[in-house]
Amino acid sequence: MSEEEYAELFTDEVRDALKDALKDMKNPVDVYVFIDSKDTNCNYCGLTKKLLEFISEATPQKDGKSLLQVHVEDRGSGDPEVEKVFKEFKVERVPTVAFCKGYIRWTGAPVGEEIRALVETIVRLSQGESGLSQETIQAIKDKLNGEVKVEVVVTPSCPYCPYAALLSHMVAYEACKANKCDILSDVVEAYENQDIADKYQVMSVPTLAINESVEFIGVPNEENFVNTILEKQKVK
Repeated sequence: MSEEEYAELFTDEVRDALKDALKDMKNPVDVYVFIDSKDTNCNYCGLTKKLLEFISEATPQKDGKSLLQVHVEDRGSGDPEVEKVFKEFKVERVPTVAFCKGYIRWTGAPVGEEIRALVETIVRLSQGESGLSQETIQAIKDKLNGEVKVEVVVTPSCPYCPYAALLSHMVAYEACKANKCDILSDVVEAYENQDIADKYQVMSVPTLAINESVEFIGVPNEENFVNTILEKQKVK
């Protein structure tokens, strides 16, 4: 797939749909887009930057500024400050779209069905509400004391993947809200990161790996997902 194939993303019709989906945003949200303009293999770097800027234009404004602030970190610029941000966010691959210091991220372009998860993540971060149950929120507060990396392997055409992506991201968000930014939620686009898909022998999506062990195929139940995270955490 090439960038041209996603030209239908940037229409007035899509902009109107985005405006409607994002109208309930309350507070500013910062998103970091990691790209490398010098990397000829990064087929989706330009598209990812364009997409996030397009979404930003559709968000409500406060004091003349969009509520979605897009920070583009281009490794190809050769700026040492950019390298510092790559390190701080622990970003190794491009493109990556990251929120919350990189604890919530997409590795690969969040296009196709994943746009739904991206927009919903932005809205929930803006409202400060994860949408998770009180039991889940309490379990994270009480029982999370180790590090967890969740990888949600997705494809752009998968209609169920956004639900798994959003669940993982919101659990990581609640951990950060509890001052325990110990869950890194990484939604990995399978076609762009074939080595990760191969590593987990992904046959169907979404596939969810917790600390490098496949635990769920399909969208997990919230309670099972959180219990598995707590069982698998690497206690510091």
